Amino acid sequence: MENKINKTVNLDLTTIDSNIFAIFGAFSRQARREKWTQQEIDAVLEEAKSGDYDHAIATICEYCDPEDDSNSENEED
Repeated sequence: MENKINKTVNLDLTTIDSNIFAIFGAFSRQARREKWTQQEIDAVLEEAKSGDYDHAIATICEYCDPEDDSNSENEED
């Protein structure tokens, strides 16, 4: 997997339900908080959706780099 945008979001996927739609939603919300363009978000999600569940998880992981616990997404959002 290659990070084609050269950006990451501060998101710890271990705190998210394993449902792929929850993961996509958490990624999208965090990317918007970090001022990603809708085009950048859509490009990541399109790539993630182009394969199976494992491909989707690997793609989203490539764009996540959790820095600390204070800014990460949680299931309540």
